[in-house]
Amino acid sequence: MKRFPTLYQVDTRDWLYRCSVEAGEPVTLDRIPDTQLDRLSARGFDLLWPLGIWQTGEAGANVSRCNPDWQESFCRALPNLMPAEITGSPYAITDYQVHRQFGGPEALQVLRERLSRRGSRLILDFVPNHVALDHEWTRTHPEFLMDGSAELLAREPANYVQIEAGGEARIYAYGRDPYFSGWPDTLQLDYSNPCLHEEMTQILERIASQCDGVRCDMAMLILPQVFQRTWGRAMKPFWPAAASRIKKNHPQFLLIAEAYWGLEWELQQQGFDYTYDKELYDRLAHRRANEVRGHLTAEWAYQNKSVRFLENHDEPRAATAFPGDVGRAAAAVSFFVPGLRLFHDGQLEGARIKPSVHLRRRAVEPTDPQIAAFYERVLRALEEEVFQGDWRILDCAAAWEGNPKASDFLCFSWSEDGRFAALVTVNFSDQQGQCYVRLPMLGSAGRLTFRDLLSEDVYVRDIAELAARGLYLDSAAWGSHIFLVEYQ
Repeated sequence: MKRFPTLYQVDTRDWLYRCSVEAGEPVTLDRIPDTQLDRLSARGFDLLWPLGIWQTGEAGANVSRCNPDWQESFCRALPNLMPAEITGSPYAITDYQVHRQFGGPEALQVLRERLSRRGSRLILDFVPNHVALDHEWTRTHPEFLMDGSAELLAREPANYVQIEAGGEARIYAYGRDPYFSGWPDTLQLDYSNPCLHEEMTQILERIASQCDGVRCDMAMLILPQVFQRTWGRAMKPFWPAAASRIKKNHPQFLLIAEAYWGLEWELQQQGFDYTYDKELYDRLAHRRANEVRGHLTAEWAYQNKSVRFLENHDEPRAATAFPGDVGRAAAAVSFFVPGLRLFHDGQLEGARIKPSVHLRRRAVEPTDPQIAAFYERVLRALEEEVFQGDWRILDCAAAWEGNPKASDFLCFSWSEDGRFAALVTVNFSDQQGQCYVRLPMLGSAGRLTFRDLLSEDVYVRDIAELAARGLYLDSAAWGSHIFLVEYQ
């Protein structure tokens, strides 16, 4: 497994729908065409995350079809939407069994084996915070669910619901985070009940026998301090014991946390291999180089375990959030710093319409040839061994007295076996800028060749000159370069 792997996220429903249209018959997970898996492998992806693999029910689908607040977003995501294509959220899970429509567990096993033969590993979802409205625990284990009251239901109808199951009616809380109303297709799990901890750990163990890692949805919601703030109930920590058990039986298993609110480091300490770096995404979106630089000065142990991304199913498409040269600059930063590099289906082709996980398919869009060509270069560059090495952020000095543009540059070095071997430079600004970038120890004689993997431009510089002042950069607005460094 690479030190800094690349992960490809695809919506399972949409993926199988597109394969089925192409094949002219229903396609299940075991029958994904070889050409698609070969292409993922050829692009260097180490991990595949087919989102939404587990069984869902009619209750969730009905909520999605009837919820007026969601309809506008569905129509934006799929302008020619038909009602039957609203299939419900894959995070309203009724059972951690592979969805019947996807071929069941046997089909998933075949997919995993096919990926393994290509050197790729399989990542699946784990949703620890909530279950579907029609989950069997409403009948068999109501004590696992967050209970409510008639008073709470009357006062907060957006956060509570009455469910009839097993011949009686009970009031439960919708799953939610502390800052928003509940998700009306889910029921909140009650982690103040220690028996639930054991049940959820066993579910996680069963998942671990079917894949190579999990992406844990909203993992920070079941940290004790967050849970108590949201629900007023104390709970013992869940993640350390669960992670320890999983790692004992599956040492190479990856735990990836969707995480927010500055709780990433805490989740890393509780056993997660990687945590989402939404803060870097937000700082890139703000387009302020000083904010990005400050974030990237965090200690190596944190950087090493961060998930870097420019889009996922919760964010706008990168082609709209980071248009044109801004997107290329943001990608050069996001994917050429340490961590797990996440790419979303459609991102590499420049898709602009944000898909909805509630729908069976996403809109068909033409490929943007410039974006596609850029990402092909990015993925080829990431195959270079040096970008699994040692990274550091570099200092930039003014090109001349009174020139303030050095603060707009983000420059990184990568070293292999202790030797400076790659340089990333980004003018993260909407104006042309100049600076001198201070390079790592070079020696005292000879020349360096800088070969740009994004353009194939080649520059040769004298080492003595570089050691004296640094490398002079004069870069267009949002200009970015990924240089391999060769010694002469």
